[in-house]
Amino acid sequence: MTTRYIVIDWGSTNLRAWLYQNDECLGSRFSEAGVTRLNGRSPKTVLAEVLGNWWDSDTLIVMAGMIGSNVGWKVAPYLPVPTHLSAISEQLLPVAHNIWIVPGLSVSRGDNHNVIRGEETQLMGAHAISPSSVYVMPGTHCKWVRVCGDQITDFRTVMTGELHYLLLQHSLIGAGLPEQEHCAEAYKAGLEHGFSTPAILPKLFEVRASHVLGALPREHVSEFLSGLLIGSEVLSMSDYLTDEPITIVAGDSLSHRYQQAFNEIGRKSSVVSGDVAFQTGIRSIADAMAN
Repeated sequence: MTTRYIVIDWGSTNLRAWLYQNDECLGSRFSEAGVTRLNGRSPKTVLAEVLGNWWDSDTLIVMAGMIGSNVGWKVAPYLPVPTHLSAISEQLLPVAHNIWIVPGLSVSRGDNHNVIRGEETQLMGAHAISPSSVYVMPGTHCKWVRVCGDQITDFRTVMTGELHYLLLQHSLIGAGLPEQEHCAEAYKAGLEHGFSTPAILPKLFEVRASHVLGALPREHVSEFLSGLLIGSEVLSMSDYLTDEPITIVAGDSLSHRYQQAFNEIGRKSSVVSGDVAFQTGIRSIADAMAN
């Protein structure tokens, strides 16, 4: 039996699509028409433009990401955690003939209110590749997810990536800086500073003072700040960790930074590519539906 389907990662700024026939990827397409860049066009119109001759009524389409948000095609309801990983593929939202959106996840209780939209698909794939009890998913908003067996039990979000961007681009820390350079030593120094205490707020202005006073090269501020924020994140989330190895789900650059942070505190971690995790997760959903 020939199985043909399209899987799509449709976020805020970009759309990525892949066409599969059985286990073979026949092609991929990319567009900058994320859900915040539709310019008045409907998602269905944009989808037709991007997919072109790939799309026919018999081809299954499974989409994940912000396309299922309140600024997307249609809101795919959040599944409340705790929930089984298998429930994600059982609660897809139909939006048109043969077109489905993957739901997000939510936690809502007195000490934790959180949502995931998009990373749930990566989580499915990462768990299939590297079963673990804790997944760290770095990005603009880093997700820390606890899993017991095949059940998602809890997750939290740390805005490390967004803070790094905002502080460099829109605060005194980054005002007047030259082009930033990679520097492993500056990143490591930032990590150590971040690990020293979870009280991050008093340390932030020190980053500016350090380069103003000449203690930190001005071209290495980004690296030091990255280490400071990630070190503080890992320290503040240490209670979230178990004795088992951590699985980091990210691209090469971010996974290296977080793996170094975990190494510094003596914690073992493994890495699963974010792209591979997404493909594995969403293809498992499409395969199940197509068959």
